Amino acid sequence: MLDYILAALVLIGAVFTLVGSIGLLKLPDFFMRLHGPTKATTLGVGAILVASALYFSLATEQISTHEILVTLFLFITAPVSAHLMAKAALHLKIKQVERTQNKR
Repeated sequence: MLDYILAALVLIGAVFTLVGSIGLLKLPDFFMRLHGPTKATTLGVGAILVASALYFSLATEQISTHEILVTLFLFITAPVSAHLMAKAALHLKIKQVERTQNKR
């Protein structure tokens, strides 16, 4: 049963990471490319890290703190770094496609 849970977590992580990577490649401007990969890839890497933490915690019968710390660090730093990149792009007046401009 544990193998199925771990496989599901790894597959979910892989799918989210793939979606984030495709978004990074296909979205038209910086702000859209910033949004897609930060959300999807963070969830994907988080799912893979949770699977790794579960596996090594149960295999070694010790709590695997490495993966838990990496997951916490990832969930804290990814939104902050995305926010800082967006602020820098706004400051530098990076060209936006019309859909991302807030003109109403």
